[in-house]
Parts: sequence; C-alpha cells; structure tokens
Amino acid sequence: QVQLVESGGGLVQVGGSLRLSCAASGIIFSPNIMDWYRQAPGKQRELVAAITSSSSTNYADSVKGRFTISRDNAKNTVDLQMNSLKPEDAAVYYCGFLVYGRRYWGQGTQVTVSS
Repeated sequence: QVQLVESGGGLVQVGGSLRLSCAASGIIFSPNIMDWYRQAPGKQRELVAAITSSSSTNYADSVKGRFTISRDNAKNTVDLQMNSLKPEDAAVYYCGFLVYGRRYWGQGTQVTVSS
C-alpha cells in the first residue's frame, strides 16, 4: 500500500513560519506531481502549491511570495515552507502525489495561526 505521512504542523503566531514535510512509502516510481492542499472548516479543499517532476511550480494567488514548495525525488518527499503566516492560512494541510494517473493523499496535518 502507498502511504503518505505529513509532519511539521502546529501552532504559530501571525507572521511566523512553519515547514511541512511529507514522506511517501510503498511507491516504486517517482511521482509526476507532488502537491499540497488545505481545507479549512466549512470550506472546500483548495490547492496551495504543486511541483512537477521537472521542478516547475505553481502556487495559489493567496500564498505567492510567502510559501515555497520543494521536492526530493530520491527520497520521495515534498516540503512546504510557509512564511509570513496569516490567520486565513489556518487549515488542515494535505500532501498529495500523482503517480502515473493515480492520486494518493496523506492524512493531513493541522496548522493553527494565532491572531
């Protein structure tokens, strides 16, 4: 079974920083796309950032200039560096991998931003 495990979530003050990590196990091939989504209470899950096999990146407008996504293909990990955090960034963050057309999700990690 493929399993993705997030880590690094927690409580941070407004303007602070946090680094999320996601490690995958049980996969043979490097993911075509690694990404991070988030979901706040009462809202739909939204794409935060994505990175391709060639390290091309895309970010949600709300996080551009503040968040950075990176990947290590050898280790099958993806990180999300979050800076200048705002209250609206509070959510459960999920990492996702797309591997040859199949989508895999982690269980999520809580990020809380105190105002």
